[in-house]
Amino acid sequence: MAMFVKHCSLAALFVLLCVEPLALAGHDYGQALSKSILFFEAQRSGYLPKTQRVQWRGHSGLNDGKLNGVDLVGGYYDAGDNVKFGLPMAFTITMLSWSIIEYGKQMAASGELSNALEAVKWGTDYLIKAHPQPDVLYGEVGDGNTDHYCWQRPEDMTTSRTAYKIDPSHPGSDLAGETAAAMAAASIVFRSYNPSYANLLLKHAYQLFEFADRYRGKYDGSITVAQKYYRSVSGYADELLWGAAWLFKASNNEYYLSYLAKNADALGGTGWSMTEFGWDVKYAGVQTLVAKFLMQGKAGKYAPVFAKYQQKAEYFMCSCLGKGNRNVQRTPGGLIFRQRWNNMQFVTSASFLLTVYSDYMTSARKNVQCPSGSVPPTQLLSFAKSQVDYLLGDNPRATSYMVGYGSNYPRQVHHRGSSIVSIKVNPSFVTCRGGYATWYNRKASDPNLLTGAIVGGPDAYDNFADERDNYEQTEPATYNNAPLLGVLARLHAGHGGYNQLVDPIEVPAPKPVITQPKPAPPQKRTPVSSSVPVKVTQKVTSSWTFQGKKYYRYSTILSNISGKNIKNLKLAISKLYGPLWGLTKSGNTYVFPKWMNSLNAGKSIEFVYIHTSAPADVSVSSYTLV
Repeated sequence: MAMFVKHCSLAALFVLLCVEPLALAGHDYGQALSKSILFFEAQRSGYLPKTQRVQWRGHSGLNDGKLNGVDLVGGYYDAGDNVKFGLPMAFTITMLSWSIIEYGKQMAASGELSNALEAVKWGTDYLIKAHPQPDVLYGEVGDGNTDHYCWQRPEDMTTSRTAYKIDPSHPGSDLAGETAAAMAAASIVFRSYNPSYANLLLKHAYQLFEFADRYRGKYDGSITVAQKYYRSVSGYADELLWGAAWLFKASNNEYYLSYLAKNADALGGTGWSMTEFGWDVKYAGVQTLVAKFLMQGKAGKYAPVFAKYQQKAEYFMCSCLGKGNRNVQRTPGGLIFRQRWNNMQFVTSASFLLTVYSDYMTSARKNVQCPSGSVPPTQLLSFAKSQVDYLLGDNPRATSYMVGYGSNYPRQVHHRGSSIVSIKVNPSFVTCRGGYATWYNRKASDPNLLTGAIVGGPDAYDNFADERDNYEQTEPATYNNAPLLGVLARLHAGHGGYNQLVDPIEVPAPKPVITQPKPAPPQKRTPVSSSVPVKVTQKVTSSWTFQGKKYYRYSTILSNISGKNIKNLKLAISKLYGPLWGLTKSGNTYVFPKWMNSLNAGKSIEFVYIHTSAPADVSVSSYTLV
């Protein structure tokens, strides 16, 4: 688990990078993407699903919340420990969602979108449980002090599993604001093909933001056991703006746009110039999002204020590039360096902001204005790529800081689960202190490979010691990986010629303006012969106008009308001119999503798609009855 980071003095906000064709050879970004997503399965708490791919893990934390009379089973362990810390977990979910929002199309092309979605949902399912009432949020299960005293795999935990909460008498605006951001961002991700779940997430986001704003205070003043590990040094002002930005993005509700403008100065959004972005300090992320709203033409009368946000965003970008008035420190090998303890978290977060901002500026056909002069957006992407390449092995030590990637990577990771033999291999109970004697002090490679984990990384001089007790450098964290997913997907896909200011996953979110709309294209029931055991029903579920075009969201229900189960179903879909969610594309046909093997008798499955035309033609190509 990472101790708190010292709040940055001055620096700029980092925004995202972008879109020019680059020579992206040298590293297998697709493989790195797959591995980085897999890491989240190793961090799961609770009942593991049958689809669990990290087989050395088992069920854990099955009584979480029981002492408090609430179900808190599930969620993620943050790092190499067995505590569930709410603030970094919520930030992880926000950044996973943002990665998908920006680069979900690229993830889908590499076959990893469904895995990324499952990673988000594992987190949001838990966050829903942790928010049982509008003004109550559980922000921690377990505590770092007792956890650090023991070295046990999660399946053997004997440490305290007390749950800690915030409420009106014990506020935590930073925790509630970040969790609101996570719920809102995830609602965008699920809006297109699981609208009921997206609506539930958005409802929680609304309540959490109101709770955060009405009852103001730092969460570590209420959950004091978090102070040594995830202290909120920056306070809660940045999380209030962060939550508002994500709620506007998810809902298009003008209240949140107004909130960003009217509180820009008081809450520091247009005052702080940052050189870091992470689970504690969100200003650079806020400034990047607001800059996007401005470039999308959504700022309206608040454009002058939003332009100030953008100036701060570009301050961060310029600082990362070494072209600002106050620049980010780098190691001799070129890596961004902020602190010895888990420095890599700042590298991945900055790389993400640089990547998306580069794409925003390329789409807007603008350059970044730095004190040293005008900078084309391709330089932002090039620098982000250099950071990722360093992480993957292009560094003075030729070490990959992603476990399992390349041939030279950390083997003694500071991680309880990976360093102790799997309970499935040896079910003998590992005691609290016995784990230290037998496993922690063992000078050998971990018995379980923590695939995809991004460790803390080298020091200011590119030095690194692969030793289990070197927790500052060898401990991984979920919030190290989450921002990197989007960057890896972007680098793997290259330049697709898309407009990053018109986000495919964002398209369904706008609420339609109720006017006298043109009638929707006729709803359609695809004819199917009596010999085909699948009934196909399509209907328009919503419509809206965006940039002068009328969009329709179609829901398609496939119903098994036979008396047997259907496997190996293949669908032919023609006259489809937009994105589709809920099925997996296989060559020229569509098949069940990865998580579904068959459609049982009498059951149905839904998929959705969006385009500006009449319904697509859906027909059954082949199937197997079992």
